[in-house]
Amino acid sequence: MLHQKPRPATYADIEALPPHVVGEIVFGVLHAHPRPTPRHGIAAGELNAEISAPFGRGRGGPGGWRFIPEPELHLGAHIVVPDIAGWKRERLTPFPTTAFIETPPDWLCEVLSPSTTKIDRTDKLTIYAQFGVKHCWYVDPIALTLEVFALVGGKWQLAATFSDSDPVTAPPFEVHTFPLDVLWVQAATGSSNENSE
Repeated sequence: MLHQKPRPATYADIEALPPHVVGEIVFGVLHAHPRPTPRHGIAAGELNAEISAPFGRGRGGPGGWRFIPEPELHLGAHIVVPDIAGWKRERLTPFPTTAFIETPPDWLCEVLSPSTTKIDRTDKLTIYAQFGVKHCWYVDPIALTLEVFALVGGKWQLAATFSDSDPVTAPPFEVHTFPLDVLWVQAATGSSNENSE
């Protein structure tokens, strides 16, 4: 008995998803996951604010970048949605008019959650390397950590790790330092560590 191979996912599969679900197509497979939790959203939002002022607007920093939360990236046949992506301004000139972006970012951040950690750390990281993304940050709002990866010779290398309230000075934003705990939700007792997302 012959078994048909499953057909590769298409953009129509993403469009058919309910609005509260994020869809990505990675190596032909549709991956759907719920919208981020508030803890995840706080971490992403605070990081975006922290780097956008000096690197996007040039307030206390060099400027020259554009940052977009949850952009839809079309990288070849793949459709991926990192939590934040950043481009040097000249690489997004002219600025895209489509709902998606085909220019690979120079930097991106994935805020890890139980539903996305596996694919974020494997297939998506492979795609980012294939398309020449130079820097990838992993923020874990449960473990309270930041891992910084740099693409060197086509392979990812761990450049730095930070935890809790460490001061963060990391590529490609070394000229700006910020305390990591600005990303964490503070508990009512004043502690930043909670056990569930």
